[in-house]
Amino acid sequence: MKKIKIIHIAAEVSPFSKTGGLGDVTRSLPKALFRLGHKVAIITPLYSQLIDAKKHHLKLLYQDIKVIIDSANTVSINIWRGQLINGLPVYFIENKEYFSKYRKIYVSEKDNIRFLVFNVSALKVISLLELQPDIIHCHDWHTGLIPYFIKNKYRYTKNLEKTKTIFTIHNLSFQMGKAWYEVPLTKKDYGRKKLPLLNDPGLLNINFVKRAILSADIINTVSERYREEIMTKKFGQDLHHILKNREDRLFGIINGIDYNAYNPQNDKGLYKNYSFDNFLLKNENKKYLQKKVHFTVDEDIPLFCSTSRVAFQKGFDIILKILPVLLKNDIQIIFLGDGDIEYIKKIKKLQKKYPKKIAWFLFDKNKYPKNTKIPFLNQDKETLLYAASDFFILPSHHEPCGINQMIAMRYGAIPIVRDIGGLYDTVLNFNPSTNKGTGFSFKNYDDLSFFGAIIRALENYKYKKVWYDLIVRAMKKSSSWEIPAQKYVELYKKALRIKN
Repeated sequence: MKKIKIIHIAAEVSPFSKTGGLGDVTRSLPKALFRLGHKVAIITPLYSQLIDAKKHHLKLLYQDIKVIIDSANTVSINIWRGQLINGLPVYFIENKEYFSKYRKIYVSEKDNIRFLVFNVSALKVISLLELQPDIIHCHDWHTGLIPYFIKNKYRYTKNLEKTKTIFTIHNLSFQMGKAWYEVPLTKKDYGRKKLPLLNDPGLLNINFVKRAILSADIINTVSERYREEIMTKKFGQDLHHILKNREDRLFGIINGIDYNAYNPQNDKGLYKNYSFDNFLLKNENKKYLQKKVHFTVDEDIPLFCSTSRVAFQKGFDIILKILPVLLKNDIQIIFLGDGDIEYIKKIKKLQKKYPKKIAWFLFDKNKYPKNTKIPFLNQDKETLLYAASDFFILPSHHEPCGINQMIAMRYGAIPIVRDIGGLYDTVLNFNPSTNKGTGFSFKNYDDLSFFGAIIRALENYKYKKVWYDLIVRAMKKSSSWEIPAQKYVELYKKALRIKN
């Protein structure tokens, strides 16, 4: 097998930087491709206030490299090198003005400016280090100008002349540094005109995703169902027409999870390790966590968890509609996440009313002042929630893929999800008559449908033999990166066969 030279470019890469699933994917997929024998590297920004260069053993390769952004603007960058695993390099782009002075990854609508600098700088790194990739794999809107540049400004650059680009849409809702639908019609970017200069306010209206879709050799989404959905007006986020026009270049590959990183048998974040052979040890984690959050300690009380961003997309409007009714029952629920302040206020109000039934945690300390009294949970303890919980809820309005439901199943927390996008592709609705399925799903986006799925789950929870079979089936479900990585290799080969 010919080794393919692949460079992944992303705004966040775990464990160096992460706000959600994107950081997990850009860690796990490159590792899976590397293990298949391909030559892989990653390029990402160095957020100096978030990434400890000493802790991650980063080495400074180049200092004060001049990068020409456009005809009127030049920036200076430093280039650092680290490793994701032995032999898999990660190149970090450091610039104080655009990345190092912030305590978080995404800042404001001016992120267009920041990530334009990142895109041009990433191409400079490739040139300076003479990497000569076969494939540049661009992840989400933050990297969307790279396919555009390679098709236009850099098309005759020596080390890129044979390079093909893959653009992965992780979430089409995010297309640029601000809400695309708030851009006035007269200022919308149609993707063909020359980019404004770095200091031109017009740059804030440039749609990175649109330009990537028009320019990339291959486009893909993170689930097969989401591929179909984004070509419709309902889910296409105003880009469905151009996606439909490029349907022959649009593919869907479901995400996976890193089975080494997420393994209840040796996960150091758990109170008690277990596997599907001795899954009843899950209950030790449940009782431990119940005690920690001052809940009633009782392994028979159903424990729910939510570990997603607190946002409309994740279904929090219908979660909050049913929560007052649900909490009247003998249940417990723990939320882990940050997001919409109005939803959070309602959760905190319910928490005061039901302190023995509801808890809420954050894990991104960097977003808050040092004296913040909100309880934090370290990211390496997130899996404790899955290990302790009986149910995982994610009733998304739309969901490109989602990996939390896969992690939940790996730890034996049964998902209750909406039958949409990647949730449709990864969770099979339980059928008690056939004893098949790995979770509970519902179709219509409304509180009654969601509540109905919860009631079905709670009813089945009463029957231990049925429930134990369901846990084992969910834990055994294969959601590793092995098969998706092989599908990406086939996609890369398809891209390399394209004649421009």
